[in-house]
Amino acid sequence: MGLLVVGSLGLDTVSTPFDKVEEALGGSATYISLAASYFSAPVNLVGVVGSDFPNRYIKLMEEHHIDLDGLQVIENGKTFRWAAKYHYDLNVRDTLLTELNVFEKFDPVIPEKFKKSKFICLGNIDPVLQMKVLDQMNDSSYVICDTMNYWIEGMKEELLKLLKRVNVLIINDSEARLLSQEPNLIKSARIIRDMGPEVLIIKKGEHGALLFTDDVVFSAPAYPLEMIYDPTGAGDSFAGGFAGYLHRTQDVSPENLKCAVIYGSAMASFCVEQFSTKGLENLSYLQIQDRFREFMNLSRFDEKV
Repeated sequence: MGLLVVGSLGLDTVSTPFDKVEEALGGSATYISLAASYFSAPVNLVGVVGSDFPNRYIKLMEEHHIDLDGLQVIENGKTFRWAAKYHYDLNVRDTLLTELNVFEKFDPVIPEKFKKSKFICLGNIDPVLQMKVLDQMNDSSYVICDTMNYWIEGMKEELLKLLKRVNVLIINDSEARLLSQEPNLIKSARIIRDMGPEVLIIKKGEHGALLFTDDVVFSAPAYPLEMIYDPTGAGDSFAGGFAGYLHRTQDVSPENLKCAVIYGSAMASFCVEQFSTKGLENLSYLQIQDRFREFMNLSRFDEKV
């Protein structure tokens, strides 16, 4: 069975100090699915768009062996739109526009052939919708979940219910501190894992990522890029690489989770090298393997006595 991905699809208008794109392909499910497609085929996508969603984006996803039987296309509806401006510090951005449009009434319906998917990646959407997905699935699925400050602050009770049903939670450092109410990330990780997820990944942007399991604390480096053009979708690309590799290997041991974190970091590093999804569209598996090895070399050293 393919990897199931549920999340948003959208049209993004993004400006950075280097350039600007308008009505570019975006959305959490889009980035996750494209990143995962290099490891897992098919990727089964569930989401919603309006009839204004460009056919070229549909074709792009199909070319990446993304199964769109779960994509709802609402006639005469408008696709979700988002606009933002990044500052010279690309960790800082101003959101200029958020139009939910058809996404406002999104009710995920999982096609019958997707319901036995062994791996599920839930993009950053309302935790009530994430639970609706799980209610339709086989209980034996391995669930990877993303969330954000908005849901932590506004729907914490619902989010806490969801976390009891999640195997892996992927969040950034500010979200971890907010969710746990603890500034120290090591303590924060213990508190969050007590909420349900046996595996926690805390992304730290340009400082890499931390993986926490029962017996492992693993620190993955960030890739040293000379130029980052667009950070949009980096976190979702990380999730896609991580989930796609786990689905490919069918192995969730601590050692393989470490590899999955590095593959996730590799996909995120490709994503930020170009605007929108361009950095994910024309990769070869050899390029991904080379980037994986470069990540390994970043922290490898020989002990000198």
